[in-house]
Amino acid sequence: MRRPPDRPLRTLVISDLHLGTHARTDLLRRPELRAPLLAALDGVDRVVLLGDLLELRHGPLREPLSVGRAFFAELGERLGAGGEVVIVPGNHDHHLLSGWLERRARSGPPPPLGLESEVGWRAGEPLATVARWLAPATVRAAYPGVWLRDDVYAMHGHYSARHTRIPMFERLGAGATARLAGEPPGGPVRAEDYEATLGPLYAWIHAVAQSASGSVAGSQRASSRAWRTLAGSGKSERSLRGRLQGRAMVTAFPAVIAVLNRAGIGPLQSDVSMPALSRAGLLATAQVLAGLGVSAPHVIFGHTHRAGPFPGDDLSEWSTAAGGQMTNTGCWVYDRPFVGEVPNESPYWPGTCVVLEEEGPPELRRLLGYRGRADLEPEPRATPGVKQTA
Repeated sequence: MRRPPDRPLRTLVISDLHLGTHARTDLLRRPELRAPLLAALDGVDRVVLLGDLLELRHGPLREPLSVGRAFFAELGERLGAGGEVVIVPGNHDHHLLSGWLERRARSGPPPPLGLESEVGWRAGEPLATVARWLAPATVRAAYPGVWLRDDVYAMHGHYSARHTRIPMFERLGAGATARLAGEPPGGPVRAEDYEATLGPLYAWIHAVAQSASGSVAGSQRASSRAWRTLAGSGKSERSLRGRLQGRAMVTAFPAVIAVLNRAGIGPLQSDVSMPALSRAGLLATAQVLAGLGVSAPHVIFGHTHRAGPFPGDDLSEWSTAAGGQMTNTGCWVYDRPFVGEVPNESPYWPGTCVVLEEEGPPELRRLLGYRGRADLEPEPRATPGVKQTA
């Protein structure tokens, strides 16, 4: 990577692009919403794609690759031959690692992943395809995280699914796997421990998505509707029958959580409000960092789609056990129940990034705050044989 010797290295970090979502809520598929991000690359030497850059759970691999191609090409062209892109896969694009992980274990026990291992790829693999589209920028990949400076560590954050107390699908699957397969005494403390619990779940989800397009997306939409019911949002949109069913779900939910806890799947909690979601994600991430032994003064992560910290956030909740400061990159997905009505009012408002200079703390920036909800709503799908009108 080349840059003028008198100019310090500047890094821009984004995560959770989810290019190729079945509901078309991935904003970077649209040129007008890519423009602010590409403009923010002026003076940037390195871009870190910190996980879930592709949505590989909603259908066949070819679909998100097709959607993402234009963005990757524009990103690489904007950075140029002197720029670098670092890819750190997450849970929704864990399949990007499959070929590399298989090769590492082919001839015997693989070396430890540690906090950062260089990921290789071969022609024909999805990572090779993405790297080719990102030309002329230099591309490398790392996992489970990457050191951006001696005092700054970055990882997607999906290992937190093993520890969060929110009963999401992935958390329940991880709890069941850990219950059946067992874990080290005291819980996972190495990347390999998390991979042993979460890897089989990721592989199964990916296989389902390849064989039955949309089936995984449908289950996730059902989970989203269940969350809205339990959190008390969207009531006016439901019929009387739906409201009665929702009331029954809310009443029964604590008992269901108690059963799961007694079965050893927990610990889980029945509070799934937005503040509870945020706190649970931070606590689980801090637990992962403590177990892995990350003592960096600054940690950048994604996964939860909840950017922060913002003014008014309790900074003690954003601290690691080692006294470091956590910063979440947010996302580039329009999730209607989370964003609220006013731009930038919700910490889940999409279009955020983190800028890291050669010195100083990570800086969280909003790039889409001037756009309203109407600008971010998914574009309607084109119907074959029907002319689209404005």
